[in-house]
Amino acid sequence: MNPYLAEFLGTALLVLMGNGVVANVCLNKTKGQSSGWIVITTAWAFAVYVAVVFSGPYSGAHLNPAVSLGLALKGAFPWEQVVPYSISQILGGSLGALFVYLVYKDHFAATEEAGLKRACFSTEPAIRNYPTNLLSEIIGTFVLVFVIFYITAEATITFPENGTATPIGLGSIGALPVAILVWAIGLSLGGTTGYAINPARDLGPRLTLSLLGKKLNTTADWQYGWVPVIGPMLGALLAGLAYNALM
Repeated sequence: MNPYLAEFLGTALLVLMGNGVVANVCLNKTKGQSSGWIVITTAWAFAVYVAVVFSGPYSGAHLNPAVSLGLALKGAFPWEQVVPYSISQILGGSLGALFVYLVYKDHFAATEEAGLKRACFSTEPAIRNYPTNLLSEIIGTFVLVFVIFYITAEATITFPENGTATPIGLGSIGALPVAILVWAIGLSLGGTTGYAINPARDLGPRLTLSLLGKKLNTTADWQYGWVPVIGPMLGALLAGLAYNALM
């Protein structure tokens, strides 16, 4: 499979499952209404697992422009592919958000509060304070990208018979550490801004919401929309610089 297509479809899966749980928890008359933060963070972690298992063999499963940027800074990804990967991811996020709307269309219609409907597409802060909101996204993404560097470090086993080092992996289970990492970030650091930590996860669905805004009687809140884009990219930049300095 073409790696750009894999990133597009993988990010669509990520957003479909991740924003899908937000819709299930936030919208009226769903089976999961008001089931809480632990449900949202757990399902988002599993959404990462699903998307990584699907796209990993074909694209490396970045699914996030911040991850692509961080890997390029680390020297583990070609710089010329950062922009095409990022475009694929953002478009995939838009498609995933559209499918969330189609699945929960009746429940969007049954929900009056604009903020709850907007939350099914994009993030927004619990307390709007742009400097601290930006810092939250920077720190959350720094943790994500910095730890991913160590998760994806090549593991080898050396056989005593011939002294050769052979790469080893965990197959599809290898996606589990990244899912656990996202789960931990959500539970520990996500309460301030909803932990976008991924421009494609926020910008793509926010674009979709802009197209559906009148139908849903809500807005995309572009006044805040720059924070979950700039914050994660700065966090990835700092993670790449820190990893290079340490290693």
